Amino acid sequence: MPKRSRRGALPDPATRNFQAGLAALQQHPMFAPLAWHAHVGRHADSRCPPKGWAIVTSRGYIYVHPTRLAEPEEWTYVLAHCLLHLGLGHIQPRDRFRDWNAACDCVVTRFLGDLKLGRPPEPWRDVEMLSAQSEEKLYQRFGLEGIPPEWRGLGTGAPEAPDMLLEPAVHVSRRWDTDWVAEFGHGLTQAVTSAVRVAAGEEPYLGAHARSLSAAVSAYRWFINSYPLLGALASSFRLIEDPALCARLQISIAAVDAELQEVFINPAAGLDERECRFVMAHELLHVGLRHQARRQGRDPFLWNAACDYVINAWLMEMQLGDLPAVGALYDPELKGLSAEAIYDRIVTDLRRNRKLATLRGVGLGDILERGRPDWWESGDGVGLDDFYRRCLGQGLVYHDAAGRGLLPAGLVEEINALTQPPIPWDVELAQWFDEHFLPLEKVRSYARLSRRQAASPDIPRPRWITAPDAEEGRTFAVVLDPSGSMDRQLLAKALGSIASYSLARDVALVRVVFCDAAAYDQGYLRPEDIAGRVKVRGRGGTVLQPGIELLLKAEDFPATGPILIIADGYCDRLQVLREHAFLIPRSHHLPFVPRGKVFYLDCVGRRKRIERETRMVLVR
Repeated sequence: MPKRSRRGALPDPATRNFQAGLAALQQHPMFAPLAWHAHVGRHADSRCPPKGWAIVTSRGYIYVHPTRLAEPEEWTYVLAHCLLHLGLGHIQPRDRFRDWNAACDCVVTRFLGDLKLGRPPEPWRDVEMLSAQSEEKLYQRFGLEGIPPEWRGLGTGAPEAPDMLLEPAVHVSRRWDTDWVAEFGHGLTQAVTSAVRVAAGEEPYLGAHARSLSAAVSAYRWFINSYPLLGALASSFRLIEDPALCARLQISIAAVDAELQEVFINPAAGLDERECRFVMAHELLHVGLRHQARRQGRDPFLWNAACDYVINAWLMEMQLGDLPAVGALYDPELKGLSAEAIYDRIVTDLRRNRKLATLRGVGLGDILERGRPDWWESGDGVGLDDFYRRCLGQGLVYHDAAGRGLLPAGLVEEINALTQPPIPWDVELAQWFDEHFLPLEKVRSYARLSRRQAASPDIPRPRWITAPDAEEGRTFAVVLDPSGSMDRQLLAKALGSIASYSLARDVALVRVVFCDAAAYDQGYLRPEDIAGRVKVRGRGGTVLQPGIELLLKAEDFPATGPILIIADGYCDRLQVLREHAFLIPRSHHLPFVPRGKVFYLDCVGRRKRIERETRMVLVR
């Protein structure tokens, strides 16, 4: 009567011992990466020879004898032998493949003998210790002298038959794209780490916690061991997986605290390892790119959401992990934009964008701020911020040196910008003046007054003068917000800088328009008059569009003249149909998406010092 096979039946002793031997390798920190990536098959149609134990192919298949009965320790030894062929890169084409296979078998046998992993089967127990020679040297020796009889048959195939099999490189699945040498290197790193933990008393035996690691911990260790761009940054943070603490902090998936150097991942979210890699990279980039310091007075949640859009687009392009099903903001239409540009877009529709969900939850930012707002300006905060920037900058260098792949251009630019000091606002404003006002062209003239030398008074000498009509149309307009919300120091500093730049670039006249509830046209003023005494009218509301319309319709203002708008951001939505720029205080923002350049004014220093530098008197 044939034996019935029912679901849930216990396997036969041979299969049970084989599974136990394989499980021992899957728990061993050195062999676990190889064992989990390889495809170990023990089937009736196995390609293993009838008298063999197992053979391994270049595509990661390990064909095991389907009926051989052996102890679990012997299967551990046999399977480790096959995995080492993969991890050491042995399966490669050679002219004398049998000699090469024998040389590799000698090296693997010596490696396993030193490691004392498992128990070699009967044919290999009495083999004498092999000489410490590399595969290449043994291969050359066997080609000249032949394979010694005592070193034959050390492979797991049939006696004196190869146990390695070359197969065509057909990409049936992503599994066969595995870098076996890199995975073995990862396993060596894990084994050394586990050995150190055993010596420190943190683990009872080697690989004790290999199977108990959560997906978040595995992702965390992967960054430290295998991803140089974020490895140094990850090593400086503590991973917290406490569902009760996450619930108290309202963290649905993940969050980061840059000040306390903590990354929170809620285990209740049920993320797998690849999703945890995506989430952890997301949180570390928040810290490394200084998103908290770059907020500059913007709405905390909307700024957090804008940064999320940028980071997630980069991670999707890098294929670093998998995007979580919920809590990840991603919009392909925003690809390539900076966080500041995305913020200017989403801030115009507060009612809809307040319902956005970050990795922390709906309406909550995943950048935690639990300390003092000014802590980052203190000595400890400045030092920690500098440490984060250096970690990311050095990580980029190591990432490129290791050839870990291309990174998005925007991410590389932002990382490189972290190592450079920011350009002051007045330098950016000076560059804007240089773009619109080129140096005046000088020509030679013999008209009076000309120079004459005393030695030859009858010979006229030329002089350099400005080319005729060179100053025509060389002007620009200033639309100034003098409302009650404007800071007096801001007005003084802005107008003083504009006056000095105008004089330096030979701008003879500047059109000045004050605009609060109505437009007040001051006409054309000389730059020194702007820096002297300017009477600011109006201290009411802020509506700047009438001032813009006045300039657009003015017949005496050139059509190519640029407009510089000085405001604090609390104004109406503007439409400026010509070249223009904005000068606003840092930490303020415009209520619309600007098309022109925006210069953020650092309004620091005492009022008397600013007024003395600009020699300007403001009158209410």
